[in-house]
Amino acid sequence: MSRVGKKPVAVPAGVVVQVPPEEIVVKGPKGELRQKLVPGVKVVVSDQQVVVSRLSDSKQHRALHGLYRALIQNMVLGVTVGYTKRLRIVGTGYRVELKGKFLSIVAGFAHPIDYPIPTGIQIEVPKATSREQMDFIIQGIDKQLVGEVSAQIRRVRPPDLYQGKGIRYADEHVRRLEGKSFGAGGK
Repeated sequence: MSRVGKKPVAVPAGVVVQVPPEEIVVKGPKGELRQKLVPGVKVVVSDQQVVVSRLSDSKQHRALHGLYRALIQNMVLGVTVGYTKRLRIVGTGYRVELKGKFLSIVAGFAHPIDYPIPTGIQIEVPKATSREQMDFIIQGIDKQLVGEVSAQIRRVRPPDLYQGKGIRYADEHVRRLEGKSFGAGGK
């Protein structure tokens, strides 16, 4: 048995888990999430907990057993607490601002990049604390979508290894490299 898959998922008060055919639906105070089920994985809801089991011991079913238990746990946490990622933009003149349904990113290019904000994602841009860096927050109930949006925004201008400028996760440590040193030898 999978160590992750055999643990039941606790369903807190206020959350409803339904298992229509080939799908699982989790509704809570923050919203509703849906996940398609594959054949070979069985989900049973009873006594405020969700139990995931597999129909055979094939390699694929063993792999999916723990995966679907983790996906259901993420759905339950998402509709109750939600997920957040904090990004930091570092560089003189680099900034982000909300413009309707777009996030305008000024990161050293000739023109600002307008990133369309997908449905289910909220972005908070507080006032800048300094001229060289500012933090902004990405929130949502779908863990995968929050992570994907964060990665796409970071991909606009990844952190530079020499100067440290760019977009990074707030808790990310960027290892800085030393530049060329002149006059260290030669003729």
